[in-house]
Amino acid sequence: MADPVFHVELQTPKRASEDIDKDLETFADKYRKVVDAGWTVCITDNPMGLLSYGAMETIELMELPVRPGQLMVHLNTFHPRKELDGILAAFGDAGGRDLLVVSGDGSQKLHRLEPAEVGTPGPTVTSVELLRYIDREFPGRFTCGVAFNPYEPQDAELEKMKRKVDAGAAFIITQPIIGRDDRLAGLAPFGLPVTLDAWMSKKLHLLSECVGHEIPEGTPYDPMENLRELRRNYPDYGLYLAILGFKTQYPLLRDVWKGGAES
Repeated sequence: MADPVFHVELQTPKRASEDIDKDLETFADKYRKVVDAGWTVCITDNPMGLLSYGAMETIELMELPVRPGQLMVHLNTFHPRKELDGILAAFGDAGGRDLLVVSGDGSQKLHRLEPAEVGTPGPTVTSVELLRYIDREFPGRFTCGVAFNPYEPQDAELEKMKRKVDAGAAFIITQPIIGRDDRLAGLAPFGLPVTLDAWMSKKLHLLSECVGHEIPEGTPYDPMENLRELRRNYPDYGLYLAILGFKTQYPLLRDVWKGGAES
């Protein structure tokens, strides 16, 4: 996670898929494209609380490669302990190391990890408790990162980040960043690699839901231009591409990366 590179988010098929074979093939095709380009695949964990195929389950079904530094799996707190341990064991056994540890989006269909399951006295399990659990039960096996939300009040958000770093966080991935954002300076004292989320969809209502911050639907936004600007402004940071269009946007990525390095 120390090298700045494109991190491309992929979502595994939903359990309720109407054509699972097609969806699995689509996922596998995107996965191979990203890996062959030398970038990192980032696989979500039941995003928006929608029950989906697991990362390792999908990788094993489609016989996809797990290459060091080219796979990052999201892991949230909405799993029973036995299932959680199974995910971690399968990921580690396949050679995976990088985890993005988040509290996650829940739903009534998903079990929220209980404090007693991970041996913590607190009322709920957050990413901090999950980080500590992973470090205790799987020592030295994973490199864990955490999320940073610049849209939350910064005093509280940076205090949360301190607790995450104290619990073992080794890298940071932000919520979507548009243009230059001075709030990123608050991360400098932690001395960790930072990857910026570049929102690749023009659907601003989805971005509003993602960051918990109202963005008027008519606000002008060009995802590719924002990506280029982030690459120019933050050449030492990685870039995380959420909701990337593989037909129209993916073919342009190599030139964007090269252009940022030359500017």
